[in-house]
Amino acid sequence: MPVYHFSLTLGGVSTATPDLEQHLFEQGCDDALVCAYNQTVYLEFDREAEDFSSALLSAVRDCEAPPLRARVIAADADLVGLSDIAELTGMTRQAIALLKEGKRGTGNFPSPVQRLKGNSPLWRWSEVAAWLAEQQRLPAELADNACQLAALNLALQLRVNTQRARAKQWAAQLAALPHSA
Repeated sequence: MPVYHFSLTLGGVSTATPDLEQHLFEQGCDDALVCAYNQTVYLEFDREAEDFSSALLSAVRDCEAPPLRARVIAADADLVGLSDIAELTGMTRQAIALLKEGKRGTGNFPSPVQRLKGNSPLWRWSEVAAWLAEQQRLPAELADNACQLAALNLALQLRVNTQRARAKQWAAQLAALPHSA
């Protein structure tokens, strides 16, 4: 069975949570490294599973199991900068910058979606991965995994009731807008 590497960020726990690592280990997260950024806990998994979605779902289930009942709030990075893209692809930052600027490749690199005015714009990893796969610069499986991570992150956000209701309102309003051809 293949092994999949990914990270999950947890809510409802912190580095001060008593016996955090022991609980996670007993809940089935024995294939994860428990990490922290300030008080935020995240786990770096190397999970064996039939496929990537099974690996993700089983890890979420294990993290959220009793008695700890942590809540998974995010999976891996959905928004990435040039350095992140370089790290995720094994390419240099300069090579990614040349692709972004259209000086290499076919052009039409995905547009950034955040921090457009600053020096460090952010892209959706799923869009960049799909584009790189189309350019034969990233395996299609990795691009598909990036799309699955983006969908999981959306589902994690939508399971919060207030966000789900607002998202449904926005989706209805956006659906009513005329689409240009």
